[in-house]
Amino acid sequence: MREADAGLRIAVLAPIAWRVPPRHYGPWEQFASLLTEGLVARGLDVTLFATADSITGSRLVGTAPIGYAEDTRVDAKVWEALHIATAFERADEFDLIHNGFDFLPLSFSRLVDTPVVTTIHGFSSEQILPVYERYNDIGHYVAISDSDRHDRLDYAATIHHGINIGEFDLGSGDGAYLLFFGRIHPDKGTAEAIDVAQRVGMPLVIAGIVQDRDYFEQFVEPRVDGAQVSYVGPVDRDHRAAVLGGATALLHLIDFDEPFGFSVVEAMACGTPVVARRRGSMAEIIRDGESGFLVDTTDEAVAAVRRSTTLDRRAVRASVATRFDIERMVDDYVALYRRLV
Repeated sequence: MREADAGLRIAVLAPIAWRVPPRHYGPWEQFASLLTEGLVARGLDVTLFATADSITGSRLVGTAPIGYAEDTRVDAKVWEALHIATAFERADEFDLIHNGFDFLPLSFSRLVDTPVVTTIHGFSSEQILPVYERYNDIGHYVAISDSDRHDRLDYAATIHHGINIGEFDLGSGDGAYLLFFGRIHPDKGTAEAIDVAQRVGMPLVIAGIVQDRDYFEQFVEPRVDGAQVSYVGPVDRDHRAAVLGGATALLHLIDFDEPFGFSVVEAMACGTPVVARRRGSMAEIIRDGESGFLVDTTDEAVAAVRRSTTLDRRAVRASVATRFDIERMVDDYVALYRRLV
């Protein structure tokens, strides 16, 4: 880092669904935490706008007392409005505002002189695109994978997420189970993971929040027997590496074009191969035949699981150790800040 970078005053605007860092689920909040702490470690002057119970080495401004996904008494619309307004009312205190919140803060961006970088974590639907289009000329958009770039928008960069590799020890896979790790939702392929595990005759551990209750109750819960299929709920940060590292393989049979996948990178950091459907960013993250397998059908997934035991777990870890380390991610963002400020 150049000496000039140490003087940069950066505001990081995080979402407020969950605490930063999240206790279990919360990928956008996880990104905000990793970026903030990485910038602080570089000596930048960082202010994090997040929930008041967040934990950070930066200066914390917490408007919402707790995440609205953690306490239903917190009205999301009210506290999001107050949270975003607080950051932009102080815009002249910063050289740059890094928006990790989604599209809503863009509506404030023409009201301030401070440049705004927006990391786009994906598009929940085409309906939000008009907001991004309206602020396309000043948005300084960052895609989190090349596959997630929208052809109607301009981008300042593609910057893949990074993780703290040191928090994930090389696992042995000696748990002899397959793993589904993520939100339980049709998009994520939980039921498909059960199908694959049953066909290869291996137990499946399901870890994650139930995001679609009807789907869980209809297609997942009836097949949970505690032996062939176990549901362990959300896994906190302290136990994440152990659960990922003990698995023979991670099943990531998504049914949508996923912009990125923290659990995919974290599994490989533990040496655990990933069997993923060939959609979205998966081909940018997984090296087919080296750190996992990209598949298109259930039959291919079954065959890939059987082949996954032949992969060298140290090589799986090595495949992500540099490409998806937090240091690389921070380098990329600091370079972008320097270009804009």
